[in-house]
Amino acid sequence: MRPEVLLIFLTRFEESMVMLKGIAHYERTHQLWTAFHDDQARVETDQFWLRSKRWDGVISRHTTPALVAACAERKIPLVDLNDTKPFPGVPKIRPDNIALGHLGAEHFIERGYQHFGYSGFANDGWSCERRDGYLEALRLAGKKCELFDVNYPGDLTPSWDVEQIASLCDWLKRLPKPVAVMACNDMRAQQLITAAHTCNILVPEDVAILGVNNDPIRCELAHPALSSVAPNAFQSGYQAAEVLAGLIEGRPPANFDQRIEPLGVVTRLSTDALAIHDRNVAAALNYIREHACTGIKVEEVSKHAFASRSQLEKKFRHFLGRSPQAEIRRVQVAKIRQLLTETDFPLKKIAELTGFEHVEYLCVLFKRLTGDSPGIYRKNTRIKDAQSAWSSGGQH
Repeated sequence: MRPEVLLIFLTRFEESMVMLKGIAHYERTHQLWTAFHDDQARVETDQFWLRSKRWDGVISRHTTPALVAACAERKIPLVDLNDTKPFPGVPKIRPDNIALGHLGAEHFIERGYQHFGYSGFANDGWSCERRDGYLEALRLAGKKCELFDVNYPGDLTPSWDVEQIASLCDWLKRLPKPVAVMACNDMRAQQLITAAHTCNILVPEDVAILGVNNDPIRCELAHPALSSVAPNAFQSGYQAAEVLAGLIEGRPPANFDQRIEPLGVVTRLSTDALAIHDRNVAAALNYIREHACTGIKVEEVSKHAFASRSQLEKKFRHFLGRSPQAEIRRVQVAKIRQLLTETDFPLKKIAELTGFEHVEYLCVLFKRLTGDSPGIYRKNTRIKDAQSAWSSGGQH
């Protein structure tokens, strides 16, 4: 008979969905299970699902002491995917939080930052580990860091959010600029972005902000879109399934606290800048990022940067090695790439959305700057995405 396995995952979390894909891949390629998915994590508060039948194993993203005790009482093998302290005798799979912190620091150091900050939750072990990894990497590079840690109440309420944004605003104002700030997760990073907007601090020109977890919806809803360090949730799910299969067969794992290496930094607009101390250039870059796809001219950029065109040209070449016009084109081409990859919009629509009056000019410029026509770029990107999806589905 197929083993019957209970999966406890709240599917409103993107990370949980990716973990489930990893579990499904292991099950599909190794042995067939009969799985029941508790997609609202009812077992956290109600043991009905656990008592409803004789389970051969449980994998939980929302493990509580009550669940651990109930599984132990019924002698049901349990694998814990929650990023908290291990329960004695229960195998745990969780992200390598120190490595996540290291990646964040390296991402900023590569961009030339000299000032750094970290904001997280002092009462959550995973946040403290990410902070310690970030600080360690900065210390090894001879850098210092300003900290702003608070206790997380366990639930994001509107009143707590308002209070935190006010506190973060005061903290951001005190930091030397430009500064690179890593948050413990994407939610905290989103609060930092809102705080920066509230006190008229430019992101990323004054403050570059980096989250963790790479929740696509949260990252894309942020303005500017949030860069984030991506853990390897697929591999976490795969490893959990592998450990549970061993437990069902009477083979406990050699390591009861497995740490999974992260995938890397997914760069979006919130860190898409170099550390530039010149206020005119920072203001110009912010205006270009916001308006490049509306067909702006360099004269408009100069006006909003409070500098003459000749001054701005000179400063851009000094700090960036390119002209303001080239920066406008760079931002436009980045948006064209995104639209070619993520949508099926015709070129006429893409031209409208990126500030080009004529499709023909868009095609000429895109090929000159990328080496490919828009059609070839779209085709090649989709082939690569298909290959990547296939290879990631086969990873062990």
